[in-house]
Amino acid sequence: MRARSWAAVAVLVLAAGCESETAAPVRASANAAARLPAKAARCVLTLPDAKAARAAKARLERQVARYVGGKPGRIAYSALDLVSGVSFGHREHERGMITASGSKVDILMALLARRKELRSGERDLATRMIRESDNHAADSLWWRAGGGAGLAAFYRKLGLRETTPGPGRYWGGTTTTPADRVKLLQLLAEGGRGLRAADRGLVLALMGRVHRDQDWGVSAAARPGDRVALKNGWTPRPFVRNTWAVTSYGRVTGPGRDLLLSVQTDHQPSEGHGIATIEGLAKIVGTRLGTLTPGRTRACAAGPTA
Repeated sequence: MRARSWAAVAVLVLAAGCESETAAPVRASANAAARLPAKAARCVLTLPDAKAARAAKARLERQVARYVGGKPGRIAYSALDLVSGVSFGHREHERGMITASGSKVDILMALLARRKELRSGERDLATRMIRESDNHAADSLWWRAGGGAGLAAFYRKLGLRETTPGPGRYWGGTTTTPADRVKLLQLLAEGGRGLRAADRGLVLALMGRVHRDQDWGVSAAARPGDRVALKNGWTPRPFVRNTWAVTSYGRVTGPGRDLLLSVQTDHQPSEGHGIATIEGLAKIVGTRLGTLTPGRTRACAAGPTA
């Protein structure tokens, strides 16, 4: 269940002696449930403790701020958990950070939005562009998607107001913000703005099967058994003091979480340093995410039993 408010996160467990992951809180509130009317169904209403959740979120933000404060260059991130509705970030609306290969997902989505289906050979190009980050495939599909003008129209359609396509043929010069990357991921996950379910499924499937040497970055937020769909970008900046821009964004799903996370860096001393910075931040978020929705339980009546 995806929630948009603390009230919506509430999970109502109708327990007629059942055992499940909620069994512990059910037993913990057994005394309260025993006080219900004899003909009332036993249930447990699990609600997040808003005060505790706010405190946990503040601790996480401080921890990330300390981590980011000790790293060189510019670092921005945005995170949204679709299960709890919790969102947080740092400089998430910072403009002017390039996507590099991160824009390849945009190219494919814009192309799919223009057509009912891919033409002969385009599926292979799309696969190589996303899974292998093939630049030649991106060059070809960039023009088929309408180039900069086509991508600009696509961004307007999706409401990505902080994303600007690269000039001319330079799709890698597309600039965006972590907030817009998370908005794009949310549209891929939930739909809307005219995106077709089959197209969203194709894009996410390709992002979920990037080559092993490219599955670094926000995947560091995953726990054992979680599924990851991501796209990374990296490029040297010889005219910006010989630094690097390194970015990673994606979706991490598993029991109790549906995390959308985007981390963008530039002015990095090396590609490896940018990767390590992103993964360190992702690990902090992935580890602490579960502490943002602590719960409390109480017994409730759900109407007469049979």
